[in-house]
Amino acid sequence: MKHLMKISILILIWSLVITSCRKEESEFIQGPQEQALKANSAVANLLQRTAMKDGSDDNIVDQANCISLEFPFTVVVNGMELTVNSEEDLDTVEDILDEFDDDDDTIEIEFPITIILNDFSEVLINSLDVFEDYLDDCEGENEYDDDIECIDIAYPITVTIFDTNNEIIDTITINNDRELYFFIDELDDDKIVNVEFPITLILSDGTEISVSNLEQLEDVIDEAEDDCDEDDDYDYNDDDCDTCTSEQLSAFVTGCDNWYVKDFERNDMDLDEQYEGYTFTFLNDGTLTANTSTESFPGTWSASGSANAITVTINIPDLPDFNDEWLLHELDQDGDEREVDLRLPNDDELEFRSSCNP
Repeated sequence: MKHLMKISILILIWSLVITSCRKEESEFIQGPQEQALKANSAVANLLQRTAMKDGSDDNIVDQANCISLEFPFTVVVNGMELTVNSEEDLDTVEDILDEFDDDDDTIEIEFPITIILNDFSEVLINSLDVFEDYLDDCEGENEYDDDIECIDIAYPITVTIFDTNNEIIDTITINNDRELYFFIDELDDDKIVNVEFPITLILSDGTEISVSNLEQLEDVIDEAEDDCDEDDDYDYNDDDCDTCTSEQLSAFVTGCDNWYVKDFERNDMDLDEQYEGYTFTFLNDGTLTANTSTESFPGTWSASGSANAITVTINIPDLPDFNDEWLLHELDQDGDEREVDLRLPNDDELEFRSSCNP
């Protein structure tokens, strides 16, 4: 009898230990439901919009913000056939278009191609007519669209999935926008998803922000949504100075002598031939000189601002055609050859070129 009582007591103690351990295990793996990522919640929708496929990177070719062309594809640019294997090859497309200022630029896409939509679905396109049907579904230049481009997520991020009994179903590492988009797309109410924090978000200016919960995550994305130029236009040249600085411009122009006018247009009049034979020297002290074989014209120059908002002020009293507050459009260097492209809002253009060894 005593033997049976001892066995019963041992069984009871063992059951209590098992129950206690099980309870501790459940408490350990269970995340707080108030921090759960729920389907169709505001933060889930913001995350999915941040992860959407941005179709504007190849606008130079397709002029469509909701479509991307899958690499590789082939285009004929101003009569020259080119296979585009990566985003870097899009720069080659731009170089061909920029080679001459007085020609009619053309781009023809060779079919079939595969397009990628904002939701990462892929469609095989066999003709221009079908392609244009998809283009018609896109919003136009700089119009509102769903994708959020002013903030990015620093991957990887980790999520743990529970069922309604708080049992772990899976732990998933999400490595890119595509994986995050589909993960949120498949969320349902039968699962509880806990996100592992902190998560790092990257603003359009490169600033990194660490968030420690879903509320902060929602607030940061919501605040950053419209906080940058998404570049959803078809002007492939308007971002050529995204990383330019006034200091870079100064070093660029003072590092070479004998600048000359390559293109000059004011009020729809071409002036480059009028200034053929003129050479320009820019100095660090803010002075400049325009020289011909017989005359010298002193003046001043200055630069201020950054990126695509750098103002270059030129004042040559005896050459008033040059005098204005120009906007820096592009700095370009190919070997020893340098070019400075200045513009005005009314489409006036002044382009200097120099061949030198900096």
